[in-house]
Amino acid sequence: MRFANVGTADRIARLVIGLSLIALPFLVGSLALPAIGGIAALAVGVILSVTAVIKFCPIYGVLGLRTAPKE
Repeated sequence: MRFANVGTADRIARLVIGLSLIALPFLVGSLALPAIGGIAALAVGVILSVTAVIKFCPIYGVLGLRTAPKE
């Protein structure tokens, strides 16, 4: 991808953390996680997973950061 700014190690970490956050509300249920916490966990998990898959992080772009090797 031409505008990729997320490297392999960063992608793996984002995907693992993202999928964990997506699963969290379903695993712990409402016992330990209030509704807003579950929604926040899902939202952050989806964002992390999507940025891992597309290899681009808009925040990295704004800040001028890059973990991907230059092409």
